[in-house]
Amino acid sequence: MMYVMRKTTPNARSAAKDATHERIVSVAARAIRRSGYDGTGVADIMKEAGLTHGAFYSHFASREAMLAEAAGKACAESAAGVAEVAAGAPPRMALKAMLAAYLSRGHIEQLEAGCPLAALGSETSRQSAEVRRVVTRHIKATIDLLARQSPDWGQRGAHERALVTLSIMVGAVVLARAVDERSLSDSLREAALKHLTSIVH
Repeated sequence: MMYVMRKTTPNARSAAKDATHERIVSVAARAIRRSGYDGTGVADIMKEAGLTHGAFYSHFASREAMLAEAAGKACAESAAGVAEVAAGAPPRMALKAMLAAYLSRGHIEQLEAGCPLAALGSETSRQSAEVRRVVTRHIKATIDLLARQSPDWGQRGAHERALVTLSIMVGAVVLARAVDERSLSDSLREAALKHLTSIVH
């Protein structure tokens, strides 16, 4: 019996490469939140993705390029999660629902799937311009999203409240994850939630 070998079309090869690229970026997006930028190595990412180290450079020009894409993926996942919470909230309750989800015990414990600002904020200033640009865009988009929940959106007050709200949210999560006492961790996030809930409209 004779077997006929099917040729792989260029489109199929391109789709396979895209899928592999996305897998690497997804693994890296989890890794940077879990281990930090400096703790994320190319060899470990490729191994976790089930690929050889040598295949890396067919997908990225450099480690920094991979980190930038990973940061973008982490930011996109975070934004999608927030949007989902907001969409599922009753009318005029989106901001309170977003605050409750962000400052929840579940978010504190989901380090590698949580907000990249809380996981990586202190490291970002030492990263490449490309990484910082990605994170800056995400911060600005998040500020805008928070401001849009205010009845006076478009006014200076709404923008300033959004700046303060984001700063408190991220800071509370950073500190709640840093301490080694569960009760203090809960107190930090609960106090932040109580304060922010009291000042939102």
